[in-house]
Amino acid sequence: MAQPKIDPTQVPGWGVDADPKNDPTYPMKRRNDGEHAGYSWDRPTQQPATVEILHSNERPNLSAVFGTASPPVALSGMIRRLAFKYSESSYAHWLPLMLADRINEVEGVVHDLSQGRVPNFFAERGGKAQWKHSPDRMLGRLLIGAFVVSAAVGYFTAPKSEEDLDQMEDDSSRSVTSRCPRNVHHAVAHFQE
Repeated sequence: MAQPKIDPTQVPGWGVDADPKNDPTYPMKRRNDGEHAGYSWDRPTQQPATVEILHSNERPNLSAVFGTASPPVALSGMIRRLAFKYSESSYAHWLPLMLADRINEVEGVVHDLSQGRVPNFFAERGGKAQWKHSPDRMLGRLLIGAFVVSAAVGYFTAPKSEEDLDQMEDDSSRSVTSRCPRNVHHAVAHFQE
């Protein structure tokens, strides 16, 4: 399907930067290399580092102000420390950070449970908003999750060898006959002969 032709004169704001006298990037086009002289402003007072702060290996020092709400801890912290040894232009920096975020979520749940709090997963993951704005997508995710969990349970509880299968058959026949009345035992034995 062909895109309709757009008349630029009818689009509000089209060509707003066509006039070089009204070009917002104009001062940047005529650099004088003054930015290489260093800071041209007074640096704010350095915030004291009371916890471990991870920063890019491409920066010589900490930024003047930074967050201290969640310092790196446990396994996720170890992965973050490893990630910050690599450049920000590398997958070896960003992929471990994403993995550390997922691990940190599990660590948070374990911490909540150890403190006697049961996390409200529905609310913390935005369940109310999802149900309001995209219930079909939410139901799809729930069905996929139920399928994955049931497949995993089926895989891990399935017999692994012929011996396991034979053992399961023996156990099931014993459990059925042990719950039957005495006269049924005789009938089953007579029928098997």
